[in-house]
Amino acid sequence: MRPPRGGRGGGFRGGRDGGGFRGGRDGGRGGGFRGGRGGGRGGGGFRDEGPPTEVIEISTFLHACEGDAVTRLTNEKIPFFNAPIYLQNMTQIGKVDEIFGPINEAYFSIKMMEGIVATSYSPGDKFYIDPRKLLPLARFLPQPKYVLPAPKCNLFMFGMICVISNG
Repeated sequence: MRPPRGGRGGGFRGGRDGGGFRGGRDGGRGGGFRGGRGGGRGGGGFRDEGPPTEVIEISTFLHACEGDAVTRLTNEKIPFFNAPIYLQNMTQIGKVDEIFGPINEAYFSIKMMEGIVATSYSPGDKFYIDPRKLLPLARFLPQPKYVLPAPKCNLFMFGMICVISNG
């Protein structure tokens, strides 16, 4: 099914106010890749939140590997992917790239910012993170399933009467 022709399409050729690849503001087929109705996913894109008000220790440096810093998690919580990593003085040095290892001894790599070299750190150096960028470990563990007691049902004429008991 083809979309109706007019000044407001969606998707590849559509646009709320025209513009883009085809047509103008008040005629033609609209324009733009994701304009108008039915276009794009939204979400607002990247937003720089600025430096955090406080940082807490997240890991210690182990070694450099292919330009990234490999670190051992020292916090009981798990960092978000792409969460900014800081030094104690709140200078950002990079972002969380990969998280790996067993759940009780996790490691993660830090993708260094431009101009920062992972080999400049020594084993044991500490890295820090904004506490709002951490998830509890329980989020990654299997959750217990709560089982409700099965209702006891009796047929009564044309309907059913169910009684839920705790024992």
